[in-house]
Amino acid sequence: MLGRFLPCWRVALQRLAGPALGLALAAGTGGAAAQPVVTVTDDRGQQVSVPRPPQRIVSLLPSLTETVCALGACARLVGTDRYSNWPASVQGLPKLGGLEDTQVERLVALKPDLVLVAVSSRANDRLSALGVPVLALEPQHWAGTQRAIRVLAAALGEAAAGPALVARIDARVAAAAARVPPALRGQPVYFEVASSPFAAGELSFLGELLARLGLANVVPAAMGAFPKLNPEFVIRAQPAVVMASAAAVAEMPGRPGWTGLRALQRGQVCGFGAVEMDVLVRPGPRLGEAAEAVADCLQTLGSIRP
Repeated sequence: MLGRFLPCWRVALQRLAGPALGLALAAGTGGAAAQPVVTVTDDRGQQVSVPRPPQRIVSLLPSLTETVCALGACARLVGTDRYSNWPASVQGLPKLGGLEDTQVERLVALKPDLVLVAVSSRANDRLSALGVPVLALEPQHWAGTQRAIRVLAAALGEAAAGPALVARIDARVAAAAARVPPALRGQPVYFEVASSPFAAGELSFLGELLARLGLANVVPAAMGAFPKLNPEFVIRAQPAVVMASAAAVAEMPGRPGWTGLRALQRGQVCGFGAVEMDVLVRPGPRLGEAAEAVADCLQTLGSIRP
């Protein structure tokens, strides 16, 4: 689970780049019609010029793969990282490794006209040295997700689709928030993203999502976005609701001292399946769906007993 999640939050405290993008049109010569040149600024602060809407795209981050597809350009993907698994159509594409072990030779052989990468990917410098167009985007928060959607939409030659997708996501989150039972609003929640345990803090995109749903977070911003916790911290915090993968929830009573968690004693837990967890741990276009998954679970819990 943690391996699948790492590409999305490894640099969670890294400063997001500034203003999203600039557009430029370059006039061509000769008898053929000029191709528009789109220039965008990625999360490294580098300007990337795309001379025409890219038709052979490799995506090396699941959230970016999902964004390409949500923007209607899934058919342009010719390869992805090993963790990209949504929508189903991308599962049959060549898998080119992960954040630390991108298979550069296989990637170059696909002749991409644009490669989407995480800022923290080890392959960035090598790809650039080989002359492969690289666009580095690594959303960590809702603001960064919005920016990544808009930048990517512009790079795809579909600039208007970006704000439209952002608006749809925002509407779904707002609708999910309206379904959270009033008795649960403001209640402290513990969200575990991987065993050890690693938790979603207030600074993370998941923490932001919980706040937008009207929930409190037992992991304060001072601890970072996705800190590794001392298990005793959770026991002392006594969250009203525990959220994690269904597998993690099932083994929590066996952790030393965790039988003392009242949320576990009373069944005030949200155990998400593997598919739901993929949605929840990726700061991409399915954040509205993630909000709905949380709201659906909270509706089954009813009131919180003192």
